[in-house]
Amino acid sequence: MPEIVAIETPSLGDRSYLLVSGGAAAAVDPQRDIDRVEAVLRERGLRLTHVFETHVHNDYVTGGLELARRAGAEYVLAAAEPVAFERVGAVDGDEFPVGDVVVRAVHTPGHTPTHLSYVVLDEGRPVAVFTGGSLLYGTVGRTDLIGEDSTDRLTRAQFHSVRRLAAELPGDAGVHPTHGFGSFCSSQSTSGSTASTMFEERRSNLALTVDDEDTFVERLLGGLTAYPRYYAHMAPLNRSGPAPVDLSPPTAVDAVEVRRRVHAGQWVVDLRSRQAFARSHLAGTVNVEIGDSFVTYLGWTMPWGTPVTLVGDSTEEVGEAQRQLARIGIDRPAGGAAGGPGAWGAGGELRSYRRASFADVARAGDDIVVLDVRRLDEWAESRINGAVHIPLHELEARLAEVPAGEVWVHCATGYRAAIAASLLDRAGREVVAVDDEWPAAARHPSHQVRTGPPLALGRP
Repeated sequence: MPEIVAIETPSLGDRSYLLVSGGAAAAVDPQRDIDRVEAVLRERGLRLTHVFETHVHNDYVTGGLELARRAGAEYVLAAAEPVAFERVGAVDGDEFPVGDVVVRAVHTPGHTPTHLSYVVLDEGRPVAVFTGGSLLYGTVGRTDLIGEDSTDRLTRAQFHSVRRLAAELPGDAGVHPTHGFGSFCSSQSTSGSTASTMFEERRSNLALTVDDEDTFVERLLGGLTAYPRYYAHMAPLNRSGPAPVDLSPPTAVDAVEVRRRVHAGQWVVDLRSRQAFARSHLAGTVNVEIGDSFVTYLGWTMPWGTPVTLVGDSTEEVGEAQRQLARIGIDRPAGGAAGGPGAWGAGGELRSYRRASFADVARAGDDIVVLDVRRLDEWAESRINGAVHIPLHELEARLAEVPAGEVWVHCATGYRAAIAASLLDRAGREVVAVDDEWPAAARHPSHQVRTGPPLALGRP
């Protein structure tokens, strides 16, 4: 039996894989930072023969082309995809030997028009399938990333693609999706499973338990939410052939240069915890706490193409942020600095603001401005009566719409609220960051948490 090694990227909610058989290996949907894949190959003494892409990705820049070049492996991608580089163009039914097993391409359109899944055959019997953005755990990949005109057609194709896999594969075949572990490429929340088989998906997957195609389309499209705006840049980068990633340390900047960039209006991103930032930070910096949500929300909030300078407590923080940014095509930060605000903030104005809970919001009464920076679907489901709603990714462009006075800003966990608070603070507003979990809001009757259609407060 072949072995399948998952390489997880929690910051994007994705998985890459290594298929291992007979001393050979194949990579599936590798991320940009291919050193993680190469480390496994080196440790295991494996020879990489193939790199398989299930589709041209919309949520990250692939490392597949460079990995194949460096290993001398075949780079396999759908033949119908227009790309600017040489590759092995695969069509439905094509087979590729990897060690003692065979990998068969299966056309599964839906997430993208040319999407391929890859079935692993061991002595002719299907034992696993790499499903990319087609069949996910409990749901399927979203179908609206190509364009509005094609969404209905692709949603119907997704319905039939998943059912084809279910019909052709045995129940004990392992299912290995790329998306669905927090990725916005998922159409709806996944089951939360970390492993699955075709048998389990037949029992629980949306596309396999809703038998009527029109009902499936209605339910799938009705569950779609906003996705990061940097997605628009990923497919063009992937089709052009991404350059090799450079993870060498960014140019070091001193306190004088940091202040100059802040005064010039550039994005200087403080990677420290939101608690530390609230206590003390260099005026004009933006707080995006390093962690699994970092690259999604920085990439979603910051205007594309904006130079970014990374500052934090340690070089490790800066290096991790740089790695995450490279995955979405922000290859080289404009600079970096470590040592905390005592080092790179020396000589500059240090500011602070308060943090609060939803209980504090309730006690403050009606005389404060409450700003909700969650997504529209979250706001539509429930919100504090009277709150102003501006999604985080629109906030910088809509700061003038925030009413005068001290602003108490919240999201669902405190993470996005911290980014929003720093943007407001950067604009010279008095701000309080609500660092609390959304369910706590409903425990305070004075909040009057409402449900139903969005309120007409500016643009939703």
